[in-house]
Amino acid sequence: MKEQKAILLLLLTSLIWGLAFVAQSVSSESVGPFTFNAIRMLLGAITLLPFSLPLFRKHLNDREYWKKAITGGILCGLCLGAASVTQQIGVSSSGAGKGGFITSLYIVIVPFMSLAVGQKIKKNIWISAVIAIIGMYLLSIGEGFSISSGDLWLILCAFLFALHIMVIDHTGKDVDGIVLSFFQFLTAGILCSVGMIFEAPQLSAVLEAWLPILYAGIFSCGIAYTLQVVGQRYVRPSRAVFALSLESVWAAIGGVLILSEKLSAKELIGCLLVFGAVLIAEAEPQKRST
Repeated sequence: MKEQKAILLLLLTSLIWGLAFVAQSVSSESVGPFTFNAIRMLLGAITLLPFSLPLFRKHLNDREYWKKAITGGILCGLCLGAASVTQQIGVSSSGAGKGGFITSLYIVIVPFMSLAVGQKIKKNIWISAVIAIIGMYLLSIGEGFSISSGDLWLILCAFLFALHIMVIDHTGKDVDGIVLSFFQFLTAGILCSVGMIFEAPQLSAVLEAWLPILYAGIFSCGIAYTLQVVGQRYVRPSRAVFALSLESVWAAIGGVLILSEKLSAKELIGCLLVFGAVLIAEAEPQKRST
């Protein structure tokens, strides 16, 4: 697959993810973060199972392939499960639009994590980091230099999603994207199911949030995360995160049009600065280490 086509897959991923922030915000009124993510992740695994079975049979006797697929899926699933739960907690408090922009900070974080695998940080990344910090201040810091707990959860979520990007890049090259996605959803679903036990969800509450959970499970997980894994195989991490970062724009649009969310002038400027930082981070694509 050519890189241009792979980027289109990642752009579609960003649209699906952006609208998923709306689903997360709506569902948070009925179910807890572990319940929401346990069901959506397992739905994602179930959605991919029919497409995974032919690939399972293809590699049935390839022990090395299974080792890479299962190990990669577990590592990706641990990152994804932790990131999704922290994101859900943050979105339930801070809203879909704001949550999308704070989460998008992972685009700035990824190049710094790339230091661990031998990449150098170029000038544009340092500039984007400074702008992102200013944007985050305007977006999240209130009077008396305070920051809400929801925003803190979203900042943690951004770091976890940055880690998820790096893990996919490291583990996803020699494994079919659908297979890797299946195992990461299964892992994340099991992980979140443990937390769901302590939330003691009621069936009526789950049924009340069936539509956003269904969207998040089938589209955001089953389709979008698979498009991410497939697309990222042909796109460098620094370019991939730029395409994926547009989810913040779709989240803000969805929050305004569907949830009637509003941002203050200060928060709106913060959003613009955060998005500008993302663009600057990609102004001079980093070369991959070999």
